[in-house]
Amino acid sequence: MLAIRLKRVGRKGIPLYRVVVSERKKRPTGSSIDEIGTYDPGQELSEIKLKMDRVDYWLSQGARPSNTVKKLIEIAKSKES
Repeated sequence: MLAIRLKRVGRKGIPLYRVVVSERKKRPTGSSIDEIGTYDPGQELSEIKLKMDRVDYWLSQGARPSNTVKKLIEIAKSKES
């Protein structure tokens, strides 16, 4: 089962996340199949960059987003329109 989730890559006290596709049973910090975006909550206005074509592809392949990623996708789609 594939999962779309956040992978923390920031320094101590300065979080930065990558949105990745990986096996659900693997650790979130482990290897990933595809990197499809970034999320920086440290900005005054949180910065969300997603490759929407890759998101749509992986969702069509049966990957399930985590609750947080699901919200980020909705925000990114609303900003796109």
